[in-house]
Amino acid sequence: MDLSQLDLNPRIIAAAKRAKLTSVKEVLHFSGPDLQRLTGLSSPDVQHLLTAASLHLQGRHVLTALHLLQQKDRFPVQHQRLSLGCPVLDRLLAGGLPLDGITGLAGRSSAGKTQLALQLCLAVQFPRQHGGLEGGAVYICTEDIFPSKRLQQLIAQQQRLRTDVPSEVVQKIKFSNHIFIEHAADVDTLLECVMKKVPVLLSRGMARLVVVDSVAAPFRSEFDKEASALRARHLQSLGAALRRLSSTFQAPVLCVNQVTEAVEEQDLLPRPPGSRDRRLSPALGIAWANQLLMSLMADRVHAQEAALGLPGGLARTLTVLSAPHLPPSSCSYTVSSEGVRGAVSS
Repeated sequence: MDLSQLDLNPRIIAAAKRAKLTSVKEVLHFSGPDLQRLTGLSSPDVQHLLTAASLHLQGRHVLTALHLLQQKDRFPVQHQRLSLGCPVLDRLLAGGLPLDGITGLAGRSSAGKTQLALQLCLAVQFPRQHGGLEGGAVYICTEDIFPSKRLQQLIAQQQRLRTDVPSEVVQKIKFSNHIFIEHAADVDTLLECVMKKVPVLLSRGMARLVVVDSVAAPFRSEFDKEASALRARHLQSLGAALRRLSSTFQAPVLCVNQVTEAVEEQDLLPRPPGSRDRRLSPALGIAWANQLLMSLMADRVHAQEAALGLPGGLARTLTVLSAPHLPPSSCSYTVSSEGVRGAVSS
């Protein structure tokens, strides 16, 4: 845009043109002191010039978060999510996993974390109209071997789990061919995998989901309390690399995590059946928590609580601990041969 169209004193516009500044963008290439030297204008005049130029380029209308939400049809990518393959769990997470950012899933052993991670590796391969991203998954194992038998069981049961998808669509997808498995037993191998191998798969469009199961294992085994500062630096490097990949390729990242348990006197009291055990917190502390966009906790009840009459199928709970777009909330879920299903509360 020509400077003559700005709502400014003609004297200011004439001075800018004498300095051979012809467009609004050219004005904004210079700092205030540089513009004073070029144009010979006073500091207040230069500030008027910069303000008028910047207001013109950014527009005079302020967009609030509410306006952006109401206009989400104009920004489909920002509002897109990866479905978890279950409508109840998707409602809990406002559609599923965000495409840009790291989701942390912590929980004690046998809470169903790996089950949910495997289900996401299948869900990501579905067409977009069914909540998928039409791409594969990278699954990085740091503790145990990859649960291939369980994966094959889930693949065989996909038509029963995903009743929202036509059977011909399910049959057409070659699920096993699009899950890329890596094993990383130590921190250096994990960082090398994330920084060198994973970007190749994402850049070629072969994968749209990254799973690390689990992020705590190599860090807990290699670093003691005296090496906490070094551990924090490595965690920050890992988080930065994963966030960069997620942002660049719009690929969700799921990091399974272990938990720490703190026992206090008041925690020994019975808690309501089905509620989350508040003695549990995600492992790796604040250094890792700061890397996450969304933090989830998978929990299961103790055996004595189940004996009180709580149905076995409702013995697991998924809780939103923190997320910029979600309130703290939770729902029960079951794990069966078909996969992970959210339970509708009565």
